[in-house]
Amino acid sequence: MPTPDDTVELLIGGKVHGDWSSYEIDSDLLTPADGWSVSMGMVNGKIPADVAAGAPVKVLVGGEVVMTGYVDDPDHPVSKTGHSFSLSGRDMAADLVDCSAPIFTAKLVSLKQIAAKITSLFGIKAIRIDADATRTREKVSVEPGDTAWDALARAAEANGLWPWFEPDGTLVIGGPDYSTPIVATLILRKSGDGNNLISLNKHESMHGRYSKVTVYGQAAGTETEQGRNALQGSWVDEGVPRYRPKIVIDHDCESVAMCRDRARKIITDSRLSGLTLSALVKGHRIVAPGQPSDGQLWKPMQRVHVISEPHEIDGVFFMMARKFNRNRQDGTRTALTLKEDGMWLINARPHKKAHRRGKNAMPGEIIDVSGAAT
Repeated sequence: MPTPDDTVELLIGGKVHGDWSSYEIDSDLLTPADGWSVSMGMVNGKIPADVAAGAPVKVLVGGEVVMTGYVDDPDHPVSKTGHSFSLSGRDMAADLVDCSAPIFTAKLVSLKQIAAKITSLFGIKAIRIDADATRTREKVSVEPGDTAWDALARAAEANGLWPWFEPDGTLVIGGPDYSTPIVATLILRKSGDGNNLISLNKHESMHGRYSKVTVYGQAAGTETEQGRNALQGSWVDEGVPRYRPKIVIDHDCESVAMCRDRARKIITDSRLSGLTLSALVKGHRIVAPGQPSDGQLWKPMQRVHVISEPHEIDGVFFMMARKFNRNRQDGTRTALTLKEDGMWLINARPHKKAHRRGKNAMPGEIIDVSGAAT
């Protein structure tokens, strides 16, 4: 059951540690390893021996596990003016980001087999492929110097997917489901009527946006087929007002369809970087009118309706990241990073039903060069 004040606790070596004066707990779908940090002042306290660098840890908020990973950095400063203690760490992706991947070459392997081979030595026990379909790769090579995360991300992206870790430590390779219900409405009105946002920032950018992306790939030869080069696929973003082309060489693209999917992903990723809403709310749980205050915790992949009169926004947005934080000055708050709905990893699952886009939609369609609308 949730604790009344959503207490943040660390479970290390079978013992629970709490009473932190400040903390930050990040979860970002685009950041390879989610991070956390906690700190407290000490008077006569003693640091337990099992709270050490490298220790496995579960991070809990209000009794719910929100992250499984490791302690990275204990920090224990003592001076004439004070005595304090802080800890920071990352989720199960930490070792994949820091360490080299096992070197191997394999043929005719599935995405799950590739993921299992890359992660087998890093203590990752559960892998879930969360997608409607994946490809069997003709050939996969992991070269010396590749990090485990880079190799895993490449395999996922070749299928139009992305890897992340669930709070319980399960590695998931998949994408969002844009047919899930909207979990909350965030409001910022000039009159103050119904407002539940502390602040909202709208950021738009042309940096990294492209009018057309062309991807070139190649296919290795097999016993029955010759190798192919000069494979290519292109996608166009009509929302870019001037000529801004991008050409990418991707040797992992083994067919025209894979080149086209890769080009489409680059275009949609550029759309993601073109519009960001940064929202700040009180507490760590979703509070909807007529519902109790112990609702579900904010988490990435939720879809929210945003109404902001100053920004002229009335539409549905997708949550890419959230950060729980607390300090003595501001109290308990959650920062939400919101992106254009329906733009991230749009090949992962087919849309089961239409979703409201409203004024969050950026101008222009994303199309392939043959003119087929997406």
